[in-house]
Amino acid sequence: MESFDKIYHRAAERKGGEQALAYLISQPLTNDELVRVTDSDVLAEFTRAIFKSGFVWRIIEIKWAGFEEVFWGFDIDKLILMPDDMLERKAADTKIIRNYTKVKTVRDNAQWLKEICEEYGSVSQWLAQWPADDVVGLWQYMKKHGSRLGGNTGPYALRRLGKDTFILSSDVEAYFRGHKLIDGGLMTKRSLTTIQNAFNQWQKQSGYSLQELSQIIAYSVGDNRVGFSAETFNEDKESQNDE
Repeated sequence: MESFDKIYHRAAERKGGEQALAYLISQPLTNDELVRVTDSDVLAEFTRAIFKSGFVWRIIEIKWAGFEEVFWGFDIDKLILMPDDMLERKAADTKIIRNYTKVKTVRDNAQWLKEICEEYGSVSQWLAQWPADDVVGLWQYMKKHGSRLGGNTGPYALRRLGKDTFILSSDVEAYFRGHKLIDGGLMTKRSLTTIQNAFNQWQKQSGYSLQELSQIIAYSVGDNRVGFSAETFNEDKESQNDE
């Protein structure tokens, strides 16, 4: 397996230098910051990721104010009491994307998150205590106990919430396959264990968060060689895509 230094220097060269690379990568929240995330915000991000899966992301963002209105600001205590007939009416509301199967996940995930709140005090407390060296265990837990949070849906929601996680984007997957670290299915137990162990080693070598490592890995492969001019660093920094 490659050392992190080799990966880092290749990513920096591809992006126009260390300053350009630093400009591109982003950091997760600290645990002290993460525990201040509200339960409704967690449910909102889970819902956003679920609706974005297999759909045009831009349209979800355009209609997001409608989602907030229809689902009462994602108030978990209200949503768990929603009867079936009301759920069906909300699934037909033109303010949101009309997909009953996905709309149903709002109540299902509200019920699951309510159970977590009762055990841990808040969902963010639960997320904060989950160890970074087993983030794939968190993904698997969310897939098993949540509704439609498998694949990359759960990880993308965690990333938006600020929980430290890597993302198995196409570039990150290409890295692991190109270096013969995995074969077969990406989300098999064997592949996920190999990937988690690799990130754990790189984290020990570098001190970077999983989020930063994930982005650096992505920038070290593929066709994304576009760098920045010096003038770029004098402009306001815009939000970057995950990978």
